[in-house]
Amino acid sequence: AKSQFLKYIEQTFPRAVYTTGKGASAVGLTAAVTRNEHGDFCLEGGAMVLADDGICLIDEFDKMNKDDMGIMHEVMEQGKVSRSVSGKNVSLPAMAVTLAAANPRFGNYDDGLTLMENIDLPTPILTRFDLIFLIKDKVDGIMDEKKADKVLEDFGIGSEEEKETYMNKK
Repeated sequence: AKSQFLKYIEQTFPRAVYTTGKGASAVGLTAAVTRNEHGDFCLEGGAMVLADDGICLIDEFDKMNKDDMGIMHEVMEQGKVSRSVSGKNVSLPAMAVTLAAANPRFGNYDDGLTLMENIDLPTPILTRFDLIFLIKDKVDGIMDEKKADKVLEDFGIGSEEEKETYMNKK
């Protein structure tokens, strides 16, 4: 559900950049020094720079390398990305809302553990977020079956025979 929620936001907001923590590096989130066609060094903005004045959506945040998370501190605190290019200090604006979605450490949220034990992300990066929301999937076989029936109905599969045929194809 969290990935679908982020994808919906990406489609809804005019300036939203979606990336995944699994594939995102510090450079991909902030900025990379590259050479242009003339051989000159230039700064190429990453997801947080591209989302300036918008929303940067990071899915699978828990899969991101902890060192790469560390580079986000300046961006989330200062609203800019700073780099040194050809001996000059350069900064790019990155005043974006950051909305990140992560899975609990053990796959399911454990009510017997604290929030910090369940999330398993470095405290310094968590303090950069103003709000933390929990979305818990309570296991309930009856409700899960009702939801599955509703999804199948939405796909035009209503009778038990149609459901059986559809499920056997999968």
